[in-house]
Formats: sequence, C-alpha cells, structure tokens
Amino acid sequence: MTVQVTWENQLLDRAFEALASHQPFDLAWAEPSHMDTAYAHCEKLTHEHSRTFYTASALLPGDERRAMRALYAFCRVSDDIVDNATDDPRPALQAWRRQAFSQRPASDELVATAWADARSRYNIPIRYGEQLLDGVTRDVSQKRYETFSELAEYCYGVASTVGLMAMHITGYEGREAIPYAIKLGVALQLTNILRDVGDDWRIGRIYLPLEDLHTFQLTEDDIAAGVVDNRWRNFMAFQIERTRQLYAESLPGIALLGKKGRFAVAAAAELYRAILIDIEANDYNNFTYRAHLDKQQKLRRLPGIYWRARRRGY
Repeated sequence: MTVQVTWENQLLDRAFEALASHQPFDLAWAEPSHMDTAYAHCEKLTHEHSRTFYTASALLPGDERRAMRALYAFCRVSDDIVDNATDDPRPALQAWRRQAFSQRPASDELVATAWADARSRYNIPIRYGEQLLDGVTRDVSQKRYETFSELAEYCYGVASTVGLMAMHITGYEGREAIPYAIKLGVALQLTNILRDVGDDWRIGRIYLPLEDLHTFQLTEDDIAAGVVDNRWRNFMAFQIERTRQLYAESLPGIALLGKKGRFAVAAAAELYRAILIDIEANDYNNFTYRAHLDKQQKLRRLPGIYWRARRRGY
C-alpha cells in the first residue's frame, strides 16, 4: 500500500517555520522548592491520565523525565479546557495561552511554571506550543474532516507538535529528524482516533475522513448504530494499514534522536502501535470497547523495544 504524501510538504513548512522563529530565553526567577512542586504536579497529572506516556517517560534520565512530563501536562491542560467546557472555551484558551507561554507564569499556575522551565532548559521553540493550541482550538469549531490530508493537518497540530517539542528534550541529530517526528505524531493521533470512535461520536465528533467512509459505503448513521459489519471491518482494516505504514516510515527516525531518548520514544511508539492489534482482536469494535494494553502486555514488549532502539533496529 502507498500512503498519500500530498500533505507532508505543508506540514514540513510549518515545522521549519516554528524552528526558525525561535528565540531562546533564560528562566532565573523560580525558587527551587516551588519548581519541584510544579514538576511533581505534572508527574501526578501524567500518571493519572496516560499510563502509556508515564511508562515511556520513566525510561528517561531524571531531568529529561521531569521535562517530558511537564510537556505532557501542558498538553493535558490544553485538551481539558476544550473537552471539559460547558460553554465557549475560547476565552479560557486565550487566558491559558498567556500563562503557558509566559516567561514568568503566575505562582499558582504549576503546569505553566514547570513548562516555562522545561522550555528554557531545552530550548523548545514556543511556536510549536502555539501550533498545538491552534490545533486544540480547532476542536471548538470543526467536528468533521472531509479528507485524509485535512485530518493529517489536524494531527500535526495536536500530536506532531508534541513530538517536535519532545525532540528538544531528548536531543536529535539535525533537521533531517523532523519529517520522521511529523509522521510519528500523525500515526499516534490516528491510533487515538481509531481507538476512540465511539467516545468521540458520543460528544459529537467524527475524526474519520468522510471521503473514506463514503468509499466503503458507510454513513454517520452507521457510526451512530455502532454495528460492526463487513463494511466497517474493511474500512477499519484500511485505516489500520495506513496507520501502520506511517509507523513503519517514522520509526527509522529514532536513530536520529539523542541516545538517552531513543528507548523512551520507541516505547511510546511501539506501545501505541500495539493498540491497533487490540482493535483487530476485538473484531474492530471501537464503538463500545476501548482498545488498550494492560501493564503485563506493556512490560513483555519492553525488552524487544529496548534492543531495537539501542541497536538501531528500525
């Protein structure tokens, strides 16, 4: 199968624009005890909301682990402002934007405080974070995506940007690593989308490309009914194959990361990719079942992931 690539150059332009616009800054105001409290809060949020990310980030050395969990917490807060809103979330998003990108956030903004420290320490371009918030804000007004290219643009905003920021924490070997990070982010977000079809429908969202649904003679009524028939199985098999292809094309980029971060990023990628296996194992029922890996399944995979990450086995 050949993955369409018409969307890639546009996303590369966004990534390089963010990189070129970056201006480093020094954060010197925070007291160490307050910063420790801020990072501990981010660790708690990560543990509560994403066991996969928590497990993967645990494979990093201490400082990088703290920074990666601050990154996760920044993303989590950004998502929750939209997902938990009872009215228009845009004013709250604007207020959060001011705090999240401030060089001196309010003392009670623990996530913004840890995130400011991480951005300063690891020279993370602020524009990547702004692009993420732009993607999150898109959820306020856009509930459907006509084409895969349009969906890939959304995936870049809410996921590829995370990988691009994470690379500054792990270290990476130059601009050639960026296309791999973009593809991995798209693959990870597509995995979320395929896992959460039922949950997304119940809050009024369909992230599946509408043109693909039409190709397989499916409608929104079929999603509402939640019936797994051969049309749905064939549709899901197509979506999973495309997502696996993106993983295959992105994983060689792990060799371009700093040595300290390769295992953690490989673990995040491979553990997420394995969610696709669970979707298949449950006969493509992603309406009432949320595919996942349990703790033992994750642990069994880690030795092989470690070997591939260390030996550049991708």
